Amino acid sequence: MSEKRSVAILGSTGSIGTQTLEVIRSHPEKFEVEVLTAQNNSALLIQQAIEFKPNCVVIVNEALYDQVKEVLLPLDIKVYAGEKALSQVVEMDSIDVVLTALVGYAGLIPTIKAIESGKQIALANKETLVVAGELITKLAREKGVNIYPVDSEHSAIFQCLVGEFHNPIEKIILTASGGPFRGKDKDFLKSVSKEQALKHPNWDMGAKITIDSASMMNKGLEVIEAKWLFGLNADQIEVIVHPQSIVHSLVQFQDASIKAQLGLPDMRIPIQFALSYPERFKTDFPRFDFVQYPSLTFEKPDLETFQNLQLAFDAMKNGGNAPCVLNAANEIVVAAFLRDQVGFLEMSELIEATMSKVDFIEKPSLQDFVDTDKMARAYTNELIKRKK
Repeated sequence: MSEKRSVAILGSTGSIGTQTLEVIRSHPEKFEVEVLTAQNNSALLIQQAIEFKPNCVVIVNEALYDQVKEVLLPLDIKVYAGEKALSQVVEMDSIDVVLTALVGYAGLIPTIKAIESGKQIALANKETLVVAGELITKLAREKGVNIYPVDSEHSAIFQCLVGEFHNPIEKIILTASGGPFRGKDKDFLKSVSKEQALKHPNWDMGAKITIDSASMMNKGLEVIEAKWLFGLNADQIEVIVHPQSIVHSLVQFQDASIKAQLGLPDMRIPIQFALSYPERFKTDFPRFDFVQYPSLTFEKPDLETFQNLQLAFDAMKNGGNAPCVLNAANEIVVAAFLRDQVGFLEMSELIEATMSKVDFIEKPSLQDFVDTDKMARAYTNELIKRKK
């Protein structure tokens, strides 16, 4: 990489965003920060902007605009507010790469705008491809835009495919840690608290993705994302539970060979690879030692207990707007679970009920996705109100 890459980080104050800035801090000769955005965490956004001196920042919560503007405008950093600004800043000519680390459906429109503007995408927002995978991948092809995966599992698949793009994939195997409730039955899960669900054994992540991991929905969303990233059919994607989170995922080729990507659980590695590809930059990250892990184990996921994974496979097979419904309902029930309004197992029941209620659209447009998302959220919220 001869020239610095100019990076826009959407969601810079979250787990992925802050780790992205760690990577950039380690390689100031390779990257510069052009845009930083946050939803509500104005204090951290200000702190990041003072350090990295981006061209501009966006605080989505408009009530916090004056607070951010007062500190940053004297530093010659432009300050914008609101959701519309989020979609507009990604169109700036000075941006080379847009790293989308927004949580949930909120990442869809800004990612579309970035692709339309010809920006390369480092994608940590799996919901974008879950909701509108066909639309996004078609648009990326038309605009000549590469989508580099940031999720550790999809990065692993991508790394296994480097040098193999001409060889057909027989299947991919996504690994799952199993989360904090691996091996537990429904009787146990009926009464688990959000505090228990938020204690992931291997990864340090934001609240929403941690709950998704505990319920196996995160792996379900990754299955749908993988279909679009790698052009696969549903029967080419397998999930295996791997509690140690050392093997990040695997690719099986038609000659029966399997390639795997291994390493300690550290999101900075896939983040850096997405930003630096095709190069690998030297790091001082901790190294994996086989002697410290004499046993790597694998087991089948329990689809009966953790129904979310099966619901995701069903949505992927149905296609159309079904994954959009799944995602919208899941975002609502996770938020409700974090507010102690629904139980852990009730989340799957509510998602399934919403999926059976919202009208199926086989070939949805972007407006259909927007309408489907609103409808699914409204219906799921109504179901939650009825439970009170």
